[in-house]
Amino acid sequence: MNNLYNPDVLTCLANLSNDEVFTPPEVANQMLNLLPAEIWQDSSVTFLDPACKSGVFLREIAKRLIVGLADEFPDLQQRIDHIFHKQLYGIAITELTSLLARRSVYCAKYANSPYAITHFDDISGNIRFKRLKHNWYNGKCAFCGASQSEYERGDDLESHAYEWIHTLKPEEIFGMKFDVIISNPPYQLNDGGGTGSSAIPLYHRFVEQAIKLNPRFLTMIIPSRWFAGGKGLDEFRSSMLNSKHIKYMIDYADSSDCFPGVTIAGGVNYFLWECTYQGDCTIENAKNEKILSSKKRALDEFEYFVRDNIAVEIIRKIRKHKEQTISNIVHSRNCFSLFSKEKGKQEYNNGDYVLYSLSGQSYINSNKVVDRDNLCAKYKVIMTKAMSGGNKPASDGAYLVISATMRVLKPKEVCTETYLCLGDFEDENSANNLEQYMKTKFFRFLLLQALTSINISKDKFCFIPQQDFSKLWTDEELYIKYGLTNEEIDFIESMIKPME
Repeated sequence: MNNLYNPDVLTCLANLSNDEVFTPPEVANQMLNLLPAEIWQDSSVTFLDPACKSGVFLREIAKRLIVGLADEFPDLQQRIDHIFHKQLYGIAITELTSLLARRSVYCAKYANSPYAITHFDDISGNIRFKRLKHNWYNGKCAFCGASQSEYERGDDLESHAYEWIHTLKPEEIFGMKFDVIISNPPYQLNDGGGTGSSAIPLYHRFVEQAIKLNPRFLTMIIPSRWFAGGKGLDEFRSSMLNSKHIKYMIDYADSSDCFPGVTIAGGVNYFLWECTYQGDCTIENAKNEKILSSKKRALDEFEYFVRDNIAVEIIRKIRKHKEQTISNIVHSRNCFSLFSKEKGKQEYNNGDYVLYSLSGQSYINSNKVVDRDNLCAKYKVIMTKAMSGGNKPASDGAYLVISATMRVLKPKEVCTETYLCLGDFEDENSANNLEQYMKTKFFRFLLLQALTSINISKDKFCFIPQQDFSKLWTDEELYIKYGLTNEEIDFIESMIKPME
């Protein structure tokens, strides 16, 4: 019987759904390992999971405390009673998960059951669930931003009005201060406009509410999309990157390394926030249960958060040259005042310009062109501002990072706002050399470090140095110029797919 496969039921649950991502016990324990070891011998420390689903965090904490407090409470039942009554607390996100969490922690879905390993006088014990309604204001919930049309529903359906973030005074929920807050919070709510990136993010609200309570330690596992900001996350991103209380951050670019079978765009990370810590953050890049690199650095070192430690070293070497960046030669959006819907015409008339648009090459009357940046008489390079391949890796982990169209425009050639316009030159050779530079792995790797979506803007070129465009540049020459190590070169080569 000892050799039979007996899987942990919470490991099985972790693979069930994309909607509520359950935490595997292995990941829960990796997060708990961030806490100081002496905490497991302290009977006064209190723990809270404000978004209980499977109860895995409280269960794994209990297992550690049962071992750590053996000397202080030699009697096992007395030890268990103290831990479950005085140290462990949870707030379930649904009625179902409240039953599941109690079953995992108390070994019975009702805390006053005769089958529970410790006895409470009510069914909830210290794992509570309170059904709340959203606070509607102008069609949105004032607390979480949920759409009234989507979530104003009957009592037979979950409201998803999570107690932890639907109060101005979370400290009053249990009426006590907690030493450790740990959780895997809900990630998003559908706002009626779609899912994924168009849904309302929620996880940052759980983090912000926890920080308000100023626990000794806070650790949560959340999507890494906040690195780039975006919908509802800009203020949160700023506060996190400027915080000096984040001591550790473990980043997984591939979410399936933490949640098998679950795809979370941009990956996930978990962190340790410590109220008494002031300093830089130790960032670990992880993959397949291995730490690829570890480095202590400031989260706000660059304009954009660069998640990979090797990329940080490469950017530091480049910036030592104090060169102007490509951002300085990217022209303003829609620099010819021609909107994307402009298709031009197929017949050429004397004085017309060549037009490049979504419909391909055509002609346009020069009077319809507004030459704001004095580009019409010059050579310039264009690229579509929506990336083909974007910032998502292929199955082999490498990125394409290439515009669907890159080409040199000659004098009297213009484009619609579908394209970005880079550089302006009197000679065609310099423009051609810029175009070839844009196709190098070096250029595309540095562009990737600032990409937050498939859309490119002027500021996304902030890590890419300008070159002497009177000559042609190759990757090999660029690696030598900036003194990149073999490890750094191999990293770029493995990250970026070659141009076809």
